[in-house]
Amino acid sequence: MSAIENVKLNRRGFLKISTAAAGGLLVGFYMPGKGELAAQSANTIKNLNAFVHIGTDDLVTFIIHKPENGQGTTTSLSQLLAEELEVDWKKIRWEYAPINPVYGAGLQGTVGSQAIRSTYTPLRQAGAAAREMLIQAAAQQWGIDKAQCRAENSTVINTVTNAKLSYGSLADAASKLPAPAANTIQLKPATAFKVVGKPTKRLDTPEKITGKAEFALDVVRPGMLYAVVARCPVTGGSVDSFDPTAARAVPGVKHVVQIPEGIAIVADNTWAAMEGRKALVVQWNEGENASLNTASIREILSKAIATPGNVAKRQGEGEAALATAAKQVEAVYEAPYLAHAPMEPFTCVADVKGDSCEVWVGSQLPSVANGNAIQASGLPANKINLHTLYMGGGFGSRGGGAYVTETVGISKALGVPIKVTYTREDDLSTDRFRPASYMRFKAGLDSSGKLTAWTARVSCSSFAGLQNGLDREGVAGISDILYNIPNIQVEYREPGIKIPTNYWRSVGHSQNTFFTESFIDELAIAAGKDPVEFRRELLADQPRLLGALNLAAEKAGWGKPLPAGRAMGVAAVNCFGSFNAQIAEVSIVQGKVRVHRVVSAVDCGQAINPAGVEQQMQSAIVYGLSAALRGNITFEKGRVQQTNFHQYEPLRIDEMPVIETYIVPSTNNPGGMGEVGTPAIAPAVGNAIFKATGKRVRRMPFSLETFV
Repeated sequence: MSAIENVKLNRRGFLKISTAAAGGLLVGFYMPGKGELAAQSANTIKNLNAFVHIGTDDLVTFIIHKPENGQGTTTSLSQLLAEELEVDWKKIRWEYAPINPVYGAGLQGTVGSQAIRSTYTPLRQAGAAAREMLIQAAAQQWGIDKAQCRAENSTVINTVTNAKLSYGSLADAASKLPAPAANTIQLKPATAFKVVGKPTKRLDTPEKITGKAEFALDVVRPGMLYAVVARCPVTGGSVDSFDPTAARAVPGVKHVVQIPEGIAIVADNTWAAMEGRKALVVQWNEGENASLNTASIREILSKAIATPGNVAKRQGEGEAALATAAKQVEAVYEAPYLAHAPMEPFTCVADVKGDSCEVWVGSQLPSVANGNAIQASGLPANKINLHTLYMGGGFGSRGGGAYVTETVGISKALGVPIKVTYTREDDLSTDRFRPASYMRFKAGLDSSGKLTAWTARVSCSSFAGLQNGLDREGVAGISDILYNIPNIQVEYREPGIKIPTNYWRSVGHSQNTFFTESFIDELAIAAGKDPVEFRRELLADQPRLLGALNLAAEKAGWGKPLPAGRAMGVAAVNCFGSFNAQIAEVSIVQGKVRVHRVVSAVDCGQAINPAGVEQQMQSAIVYGLSAALRGNITFEKGRVQQTNFHQYEPLRIDEMPVIETYIVPSTNNPGGMGEVGTPAIAPAVGNAIFKATGKRVRRMPFSLETFV
């Protein structure tokens, strides 16, 4: 990749064309960072931060700054590039981008279901620009007008003589041509797509099947030692004192080192390090959370919603409109702390020398991981070399935080390469959790059953920091609902609980959609209306979410007779630029919930890879359903009570429902998909439980309820 790293870029324009050391056409282009989702115009291009290399060997290499987190992003992004470039799909490759300011137009990483929607236009423009330059190079070689040429399947065709030139044979000549201006690039209409919108096998599958795919756990460096870290079992605690004697006596243990995060036990292998940790004698200063327990947390949250909070949204008369309602409905909902629990626990390898720091890690946010390596090593940015690897899931947890800092710190202290590996117990006990949340709703209906007033007061710890006393994600899925309600008031209370929190798959929508869609069902029942019909009335001026709802209801057979003992529930959500409706079919057997079937309709705009959309919907639903039925992190004396999957249990394969995914046809710009399927499953199941039992579930996980 050195030929690419050494290319100097500037801000002169949309594209930078140069000849790489290996020859060929290298195209640099702007890919927006976090929060930069609008399509870019010729006058708003800021930097050049991704590359496409067309080699003389005909291979097209896409160097991308969006990590592969298991969501199929690299395949979908490659489809966008291939579509406009008119490249043979079998000849496209991709590589992870190095950490470099030229890639960081914001945040170098994959977060918030933004990978596709932030790159949809720039990638297509880059592909189209490279295509036009290759066509121009062919026209010059043939001595004909460019209009007499067309590109197809990695070749340029002379439409007069039917002669063909391969991209590889044209790459060097094309690299010497001026780049076309952004406003002259013509993108294909959706009706002409050949690659985009077609179900496509993932590019990373062969590597993962053969074992070629490299994860941090696979990395071995010469002279490497292995480490685990003893951390205070109480969040926020620290080391008071320790005696390393017994730990050092364990065969294979080489070092016992104190670091800011705890005590590192370093050994010839991971097993010896873990045995050394068991033998370590350490006294902890447990800090202010030493007496914290789940019961006291619930009490704090319950008290917080008893008094007014900071207003996140006020529309119409707000809360005052309740006084004139013919009927008022009130309910309190709650959700627990949740861990992320990705399949692959955290692992990182670092090699810190006097003037260099090399890191191997799977991270959703390589730029953040790189920043943590800079801080922990004390070296300048140009001395850090971070290798982005595959990840076995993340769901918001793998930002490159403590596990990178710990590894770099230990390697710096000892001067040898270090691999730090978390056990599942480490993962669960030290996670930055999705916050527990309490919600109090009040709503008013008029005499005809129309929803006229809606108030919500929520209390949960901030996901990632407050702005003006509010947490945007803390009210997501409440303050941004699309239902036509004339009077709305949403309030937020930060409870002051000192448990570390972070983004979780679908973030605030993960619990707030459960609250909102369950309460909408309560209002439908209070109004004497069918839950789907009630939503249809509220979404009359929201065609995309209404379209998803109608499609889900049609495919599920809403309103038709079901087998004895079964019932259906519905939920709908707009989030991450997409629209999703789900209908769950459930039964209650001996007090336990069994979900038999989930029908999901999604409008995600232009579906780049429909197979990927279906995969992500299935993944998101099983993740959300596991949380709804079982997910629960509890505390006693400041300690997490769940240690492994026998206590924090995901859905088992024999419990998995049949999931049917239907994509609403659309030519709108793509929305996100990685998180969209998670929020609606819990309320859909909860609403089906009410239909089956007459019992309203207002608390997750549902296993806490008795169904009789």
